[in-house]
Amino acid sequence: MKRSTEAVLVLPDGTERPAPAGASARDLLRAADLPRPERVLAVRVDGVLRDLAAPVPSGARVEPVTPEHPEALPLLRHSAAHLMAAAVLELFPGTQFAIGPAIADGFYYDVQPPRPLTPEDLPAIEAKMAELVAARLPYERAEVPLEAALQEARTLGQSFKVEILEALRATGSSRPDAELSGEAEAGAMTVSWYRTGKFLDLCRGPHVPDTSHIRAFKLTHLAGAYWRGDERRPMLTRIYGIAFFDRKALEEHLFRLEEAKRRDHRRLGRDLDLFSTADEVGGGLILWHPKGGLIRKLIEDFWREAHLHDGYDLVYSPHLGKELLWKTSGHLDFYQEYMYAPMEMEGQNYYVKPMNCPFHIMIYKAKGRSYRELPLRYAELGTVYRFERSGVLHGLLRVRGFTQDDAHLFCRADQMEAEVLRCVNFSLFILRTFGFTEFETWVATRPPKAVGEEETWARATEALKGAARQAGLAFQVEAGGGAFYGPKIDLKIKDSLGRPWQCTTIQFDFNLPERFDITYVGEDNRPHRPYMIHRALLGSLERFLGVLVEHYAGALPFWLAPVQVRVLPVADRHHGYAGGVAATLRDGGLRAELDARNEKVGFKVRDAELQKVPYILVVGDREATAGSVAVRARGRQADLGEMPVEQFLPWVRAREVMPAPRRRGDGAGGGEIHQ
Repeated sequence: MKRSTEAVLVLPDGTERPAPAGASARDLLRAADLPRPERVLAVRVDGVLRDLAAPVPSGARVEPVTPEHPEALPLLRHSAAHLMAAAVLELFPGTQFAIGPAIADGFYYDVQPPRPLTPEDLPAIEAKMAELVAARLPYERAEVPLEAALQEARTLGQSFKVEILEALRATGSSRPDAELSGEAEAGAMTVSWYRTGKFLDLCRGPHVPDTSHIRAFKLTHLAGAYWRGDERRPMLTRIYGIAFFDRKALEEHLFRLEEAKRRDHRRLGRDLDLFSTADEVGGGLILWHPKGGLIRKLIEDFWREAHLHDGYDLVYSPHLGKELLWKTSGHLDFYQEYMYAPMEMEGQNYYVKPMNCPFHIMIYKAKGRSYRELPLRYAELGTVYRFERSGVLHGLLRVRGFTQDDAHLFCRADQMEAEVLRCVNFSLFILRTFGFTEFETWVATRPPKAVGEEETWARATEALKGAARQAGLAFQVEAGGGAFYGPKIDLKIKDSLGRPWQCTTIQFDFNLPERFDITYVGEDNRPHRPYMIHRALLGSLERFLGVLVEHYAGALPFWLAPVQVRVLPVADRHHGYAGGVAATLRDGGLRAELDARNEKVGFKVRDAELQKVPYILVVGDREATAGSVAVRARGRQADLGEMPVEQFLPWVRAREVMPAPRRRGDGAGGGEIHQ
């Protein structure tokens, strides 16, 4: 079919108009007489993001990219990374440059300057960036032969760029490494350079037309980063920054960053005495302190009761298993780098478990199964161990030993959608109980390399989509994003700062039932393969508690607070009465403690507030005489006045909602919160 000699310009409102092809995208836009053409940062040519200087072939569809476009912000931030590098080069001649991509939270560049950088250098770099913005430096692209680019990089003394180019020459194409994505392309053994002032960088692009578009930016911090992520390679300085199209968006983001620091679960975990780690124990292995242990118990108790009410059976499995188990499951073939080294006992190798699923399968295989027994739902709070690199460990959010709220379901084909829907609704009930109300939902489909029949994949994928629709969840499809053994649905919660956190995963598995040869006897009295579903709701208790602490800034809901009430005597003579009040509340089922320290009451009140205690009861002469307490609540409306002791218990029970598991008859419907 002959292509048109014209291009098609697709406007933001969806209308289309013909435009001359063959010239640059900038020329095409000028000829189209667009309103406010200065707002166009780049174009999409047949769906591919390009610079305004890029030529437009005949018949192409061209879409202007303005600041409102979904791809505009990453484009701006990638350009800001080059702007920052140009500023660093002017301030610190001789700096070596590695890579500088846009990331979800902004941008960074990995550099090796002639002297170590400190946070005090960041304002000077920002000032130089502002000078370059005012100079309206263009982002100039040049396509050059790979060998010429390699010679140029050597002349510039840029050893990291030389290494990238030599790798491209060795493979003949751009490498698939995530860290190189967007940083280089080989094509027909050519590469693209971008020049910004004195800074010349190997880069795929595209970029904004010139530096004047980068008006609102901030360099946030420095960090160390090994080249290629390999601790055996040079340690580089990573300069992080953020950029937006306007100052207001930047200020709002900086406020969220400061708020995130205030809510950091590692700091709050220390201040609230919840958990710690120790070098003597090992990185990524958590020591739970009494208060953190109590919160964990409360979560576990609710989790177990909810699962029992929802038709699950609780199971327990050992912390290690023989080598044969992990060979059968395939973990030794595909997951061994994340497994701890084996322990040899009586001539057999044993591995601590990285996952619970093989054990649950062995429980299923312990006896013959009938179609009448299905579905079976096995749930376990099972502690697993995975060897994560020390550089990625992060408080409770990335650890080496964690307790997964795991479940594995075995069902018939005709039960698939109902079981997935039940899982989705159960997950929503659990997450909402903890105070999360906003969700992102993704359905990941069959990748190019996969096990199982396409028809089976299609049926399972439709079951996931159907469950999401019935649960009222708008979902996005991650095409080809499923594991090789089955499609999945992921639920991400949004915390109080709007940050998404991966929690729930509901994952079909067409691989393990085959590897372990599990069956059930059907109505036809013949063996059939059950469908297996992996399911985690919270993800892990460690990570989920870290998210909870940051979501609530440490002020956990009343039902999760390790200390719900603290009783504060004004003077020593009030200790007896105050102790009786605390005992009465404990007898009534509240977690109450007495602060009998020899400190002024104002100090005690402030300490209780810092410890995020929901209720503070102050007692002095008047309260002791009247048999009352002066009530202070956590939050803005702190002083709630005086009330009789016997009235406080029913009052607080009516005021604070407590979670209750769904009744067994509720099925796939929502849950209830009972007072």
